[in-house]
Amino acid sequence: MRNAYVYYRIDPAQADLAAARIDALLDAMAVHCSRPPRRLPRCDDTSTWMEVYEGIADFAAFVEALNTATPSFDCAAFTRGERHLECFSAPGPAP
Repeated sequence: MRNAYVYYRIDPAQADLAAARIDALLDAMAVHCSRPPRRLPRCDDTSTWMEVYEGIADFAAFVEALNTATPSFDCAAFTRGERHLECFSAPGPAP
């Protein structure tokens, strides 16, 4: 299983719009995860947000779905700069 982390900056003046749209995006993406996705603000900079997606069985399908869903929720309307996607997985057994 893989975990995905998407981080970006939002326009603080549009935080309410951002929260509503990201929460809808998280709901739409939940079918790809074994745990409910969530969003987190950065502790020392609340305009930096992270989306956390855990337990992804088919990462390629997840990325395709995320790339399709992100524009449909017009995430560019409130973000500053690019959204960054990172993938992590639990370590396997030692060789």
